[in-house]
Amino acid sequence: MKPIGPLMIEHRLIEKMIALIDSRIRGFEQQTQIDPVFIDVVVDFVRTYTDRTHHGKEEDILFRDLAKKGMSAEDSKIMEELIEEHKYGRKLVGELVEAKAKYLQGNKEAFVTIIDRLKALIAFYPGHITKEDRVFFPAAMGYLSQEEQDAMLEECWVFDRQMIHEKYRRVVNELEKQQQ
Repeated sequence: MKPIGPLMIEHRLIEKMIALIDSRIRGFEQQTQIDPVFIDVVVDFVRTYTDRTHHGKEEDILFRDLAKKGMSAEDSKIMEELIEEHKYGRKLVGELVEAKAKYLQGNKEAFVTIIDRLKALIAFYPGHITKEDRVFFPAAMGYLSQEEQDAMLEECWVFDRQMIHEKYRRVVNELEKQQQ
């Protein structure tokens, strides 16, 4: 398996979550209210799975190694665009978190912001995923030998095994801070 294989499989799960978000937005708009627990699930999924786990492997492993390869100007430009797109996704989620907090404090205008940020995520991820799957990932593999790909794939597996521990260390640290 190539190191892009697991990344592309992860894209399929992200696409399923995006479809679920899209489906739930219609209900929110009809009822003119938000399910805060669903927003928490979306935020956790995007921050932990999509951003830290998936984008983490892209940025910390794939992009790191490709940056050492003397890529073409076009491929380098696409990689920089992808990094900026990851930052954009993080920004949207941060704004979603802020809007949910305002909504829970009774700010009814925050409803519109929540819907807007959810729709922005829905609009953003399909194009981002297509750019990676169909353009960047195939080109990227041309820069790596089979040995480099194998080592990268192994590093991705190690990265994934460590993620659950990282997530729950953060959870415990946050709970400890709240008790102080």
